[in-house]
Amino acid sequence: MAFQNLSSRLQETMRKLRGKGRLSEKDVDEILREIRLALLEADVNYKVVKDFIAHVKERATGHEVLSSLTPGQQVIRIVNEELTQLMGGTQVKLTLSSRPPSVIMMVGLQGSGKTTTTGKLARMLKAQGHRPLLVACDIYRPAAIKQLQTLGEQLELPVFSMGEQDPVDISKAAYKHAQSHNNDVVLIDTAGRLHVDAELMEELVKIKDAVNPSEILLVVDAMTGQDAVNVAQSFNEQLELGGIVLTKLDGDARGGAALSVKAVTGKPIKYVGVSEKMDGLEPFHPDRMASRILGMGDMLTLIEKAVSAVDEEKAEKMAAKLKDAEFTLEDFQDQLSQMKEMGPIDQLIGMIPGMGNIKQLQNLDVDESHFKKIEAIIQSMTPEERRRPEIIGGSRRKRIAAGSGTRIQDVNRLLKQFSQTKQMLKQFSGNPKGKPKGRRKKGMFSLFQ
Repeated sequence: MAFQNLSSRLQETMRKLRGKGRLSEKDVDEILREIRLALLEADVNYKVVKDFIAHVKERATGHEVLSSLTPGQQVIRIVNEELTQLMGGTQVKLTLSSRPPSVIMMVGLQGSGKTTTTGKLARMLKAQGHRPLLVACDIYRPAAIKQLQTLGEQLELPVFSMGEQDPVDISKAAYKHAQSHNNDVVLIDTAGRLHVDAELMEELVKIKDAVNPSEILLVVDAMTGQDAVNVAQSFNEQLELGGIVLTKLDGDARGGAALSVKAVTGKPIKYVGVSEKMDGLEPFHPDRMASRILGMGDMLTLIEKAVSAVDEEKAEKMAAKLKDAEFTLEDFQDQLSQMKEMGPIDQLIGMIPGMGNIKQLQNLDVDESHFKKIEAIIQSMTPEERRRPEIIGGSRRKRIAAGSGTRIQDVNRLLKQFSQTKQMLKQFSGNPKGKPKGRRKKGMFSLFQ
């Protein structure tokens, strides 16, 4: 996950601050030196780092901070606020025309994930009640048109294509088509190149002049680090971008592009790609990202993911079952499926305040393979076994282990811990003070250990 190394370094630095009752200017200088190194290692632009450190130092060495009873917390607050400002300050939403159809040009280099991102954005707009039209203007890359058409079928959205005709003519015709077919957003998937060149820019400028887009979004690969910032500068000089989409933020990107691009180009990051799935596009919130980097969590995004993934009717039924301790392994399987819809578990854990650095957690292993193992075991059971796990004897356990590709010990552990969790819930529901009777069990969390 992007920012993992930077986040670990900064959290360790912030941890040193919390133990100090008073701070001197020397203490602040030492802390800022560590922050500077962490940012440079994350491939943040050198000038951006220099300005960032200067701003933090100016605020952190003020009299009210150094004389405060909690100077460490004051400095942490300042770093959080400056990180937020570095990435744009506030969320900047997509610009749509007051007179539809709104035209959005998607531009970028080959390999940045532009066509896939076009589909993801169309999916998001459709969920918001819009009627998007996808337009295939990448006539050069082999199978680019077919890729967009496949995405359109998958998303049940129309795709406008005129084969390998002039992209400017395609854009004009697509706009007229949208007007006559009640499409209120036109998403133009333009051509990319392996590098920025005059021919590419000339074509993009002609399309811009022909359809007057309300938004031009540059799709850049976060894995390319500072190169992404250089690409953004080049495109912005020619097209006057409206915003940037950073893709592959779920990969091993060091995070430098996200922390540099707004300061260098002046253009906001509007969306980030967080997975390869079609729902893996999120609006970019600078304040939330800053909190996640510093290990303060991101409960708002976590709640939004939960609301979009959880079926309300199922949630109400599950709440009643949990209250009466009547839930089954089938119910638990449903809960795992809904959690998977919310995204990778390590990302979800990182959104919980204080749990951002997973590797430093001592008692919780959130390896995705544990979830897959549990799912495989439950899926290898019969419906009756899932509803009544108490009937699962030795021969059944052996069959389930063989069917799921696990060991009998794994099946035993799941059944034992599931039984303990049900017992714990019964104790809670039977005690008005909300305290379990007797020795406390480890419960369902131990399934992932």
